[in-house]
Amino acid sequence: MEFFFQLLVNGLSIGFLYALSALGFVMIFKSSSVLNFAHGELLAIGAFIFLSLSVWAKLPIILAFALTLVGSFALGFIVERLFLRPLIGEALIEVIMLTVGLSAMFKGLLLFIFGGDTQSYPRFLPEGLTIHWGNIEIPSVYVATFIIGIIFLALFGFFFKYSSQGIYMRSVADNQPAALSLGVHVRRVFALSWAIAALVCAMSGIVLGIINGVNVHELSSIGLKVFPVVILGGLDSIGGAILGGIIIGLLETFTGGYISTSLREVIPYIALVFILMVKPYGLFGLVEIERV
Repeated sequence: MEFFFQLLVNGLSIGFLYALSALGFVMIFKSSSVLNFAHGELLAIGAFIFLSLSVWAKLPIILAFALTLVGSFALGFIVERLFLRPLIGEALIEVIMLTVGLSAMFKGLLLFIFGGDTQSYPRFLPEGLTIHWGNIEIPSVYVATFIIGIIFLALFGFFFKYSSQGIYMRSVADNQPAALSLGVHVRRVFALSWAIAALVCAMSGIVLGIINGVNVHELSSIGLKVFPVVILGGLDSIGGAILGGIIIGLLETFTGGYISTSLREVIPYIALVFILMVKPYGLFGLVEIERV
């Protein structure tokens, strides 16, 4: 039973991290219907920016974290302005293929600058965060992941529900032509979606780097796990992304703990195939009905 609770807590922590990462993916899809295949590379960029500031520049951890989030937010604006905005009005497949090209370009640049070796952050999480409950030990990194996930998911929830920009983003996601006719600056909403997505990716990349080390290949591949998460929850559902992240995190952890660590990496994609066969629109996705 103790082993079960250990896996449960670890799975929830990883699940909240996946949910946070998937939130950025869903935001881009809801606002522009674009599948962002460069999601994993944005994770890696945020992780390496933090590595550069905290290890090489030796800045205080809090300052390095804040600058990483600000830099990633700005990067999202730049990517949307330089690469995505010129393709507004073009066929959707062209925009999606552009994100595939951005993925390859970002990964190549990261490998050129930082190499393919795994690097580590300095130990900065206080040991007081570690929770001991009988024979169950929850490492500080999982506790921090859980806390960060809860805080930022709550912040984004309030942002979307109560802020004017959040309401604009929801209106564009629901009906772009109607939002445009009401005076919503749709292009600004697109840019903000990419900026917030890049910020969320950076945050997720930093936490993943604390857990597994910072490696270009691993962080890029972890970005692919966003697809099972958002397909499970529903591509256009923010609440579904949260639930999907938790489910995938638990599936991974319990599979690795009780069955096989090798199967752990495969189980999200088994879930992806199963969901596509049984419920293609996900748990909370909207079913589209076309009439001819």
